[in-house]
Amino acid sequence: MLGWDATRYFTAGHEAEPDGFAARYDALIARRAAREPVAYITGRQEFWNLDFEVSPAVLIPRPSTELIVEAAIELVGDRSAPLAIAEACTGCGCLAVVLAREFPAAHVVGTDISELALEVAARNVARYGVGSRVRLARTDVLETETGPFDLIVANPPYVRVRDRRGLQPEVREHEPDVALFGGIDGVDIVARVVSHAAPRLAAGAYLIFEFGFGQDMAVEQLIADEPGLTMVGLRRDLQGIARVAIARKT
Repeated sequence: MLGWDATRYFTAGHEAEPDGFAARYDALIARRAAREPVAYITGRQEFWNLDFEVSPAVLIPRPSTELIVEAAIELVGDRSAPLAIAEACTGCGCLAVVLAREFPAAHVVGTDISELALEVAARNVARYGVGSRVRLARTDVLETETGPFDLIVANPPYVRVRDRRGLQPEVREHEPDVALFGGIDGVDIVARVVSHAAPRLAAGAYLIFEFGFGQDMAVEQLIADEPGLTMVGLRRDLQGIARVAIARKT
């Protein structure tokens, strides 16, 4: 943002600062002191070794969401297959873009209820040159999509409303509520992902989605109660916390 990376700082830090540098630097520091996330200040966040545009219109991608990509690559097997993939709650479009790159013959639809989020996602799709195979649609979860899909993924809102006060200021005060909160128990949107996915998956296809801390039993029950879906397993993060569920269409 200031035109100085770490290398320049260490090699040219003794030089006189450019005109206006101090004022711009102080303004950025003030934003961080107000607990604005670094990703929103820089407008960028890394995911799957790619650099994605982010803004306060979208959730900042987390490392835990990469578990979805890892599971998809493992389960699909043939990465050259002409897959139909859907990503619900696409946000900045990181999963849609990454899956389009990892499965080069796939066509992906990324959905979101937020028009502002879709605008960010569209720029990321264009940035990585996958616009011919990634379509973005404004809808609630997968409501307007019919499928059938060979893979459905999602990182839906799953924070419990009553947990708002306990969130870090960076999250509570800056990230969009629509991308964070999933109702009283945190699984309202998760439940819609499961119910929307079941009739839209091809036989033998997979649903892979992220959920919140302590929601694994609720998620297992949602899948067990949904006709046509069978629980395959859970993926855990580096702390051993269950974060991603995998279900299969029977």
